[in-house]
Amino acid sequence: MIVTVTTHPSLDRTIALPAPLRVGEVQAASTAREDAGGKGINVARVIAAAGHPTVAVLPLNDGDPFAAALRGARLPVRTVPVRGSVRANLTIADPAGETTKLNLPGAPLAAAEAVALEEAVVETAGGANWLVLAGSLAPGLPTDYYVRLIRAVRSRWGDSAPSIAVDTSGEALRAVVADGRADLIKPNEDELAELAGVSLDPSRPLAETVADIARSLVPARVGAAFVTLGGDGAVLVEAGGAWQGTPPPTRVRSTVGAGDSSLAGFLLATVSGAPPADRVRLGIRYGSAAAALPGTQAPTPTDLPSGDVPVRQLTP
Repeated sequence: MIVTVTTHPSLDRTIALPAPLRVGEVQAASTAREDAGGKGINVARVIAAAGHPTVAVLPLNDGDPFAAALRGARLPVRTVPVRGSVRANLTIADPAGETTKLNLPGAPLAAAEAVALEEAVVETAGGANWLVLAGSLAPGLPTDYYVRLIRAVRSRWGDSAPSIAVDTSGEALRAVVADGRADLIKPNEDELAELAGVSLDPSRPLAETVADIARSLVPARVGAAFVTLGGDGAVLVEAGGAWQGTPPPTRVRSTVGAGDSSLAGFLLATVSGAPPADRVRLGIRYGSAAAALPGTQAPTPTDLPSGDVPVRQLTP
């Protein structure tokens, strides 16, 4: 089983335009949709659609309209009662796949709610293969909250604790790398560069630059890094080596959730015992499938592109 945690879920509203966004003008939309979102929820939706056991843990007020959208996702969940309401995120996508996002702030979690969420995560993690801590932290949570969750889970379950993947950014990611000893992190190239305090060198191939930065963290601070690069594919760095994968041609409709789908595909391959190259390959296939779908729809195995996904091992 793969358990996900989303401390800062969102009701994702996606508007598709028939032409590029014209700032300051009135435009008619071609379609609109709402999805239950948040990075951990997105990951869990993909995993559930693949038929693999999963549970999404999140804070939720039962009277929140988000609850109806979550029920529509047909996703196994464990909710922790809170007083505030889930935020709404607005995505505007044009025919070329250009995406504009407006993320609203969420309600803060009280100290007692944060403790209750931690207790729910620890209990749900029992017997899981992986625990995924994903997304930004809800307002009110300390920047080391993911570190607290990691320590609590490992303290409770010991040698049977699940492997832990973290997909976040900024200070929350910095805290995890400093003190969490996560088994896997999944930043994009900008998040990785910010974490390392370096600038990406435009004169070098992106995959090689990213691999070098990740090697400074793996295995000294984290077990592995799966770095998603959008249209440039992804790079995996483990103690035993580094691999780069290139995506197949994809007609992009919305990039929202593509990185989450990549992580889900990577984990699905991991729990099946796949070697590194195949983990990278399936992660890229799922990310490409998500980018080809409108909104934050969860790709299913039937949505995966059939095109080749070349993967090569990178030399140090």
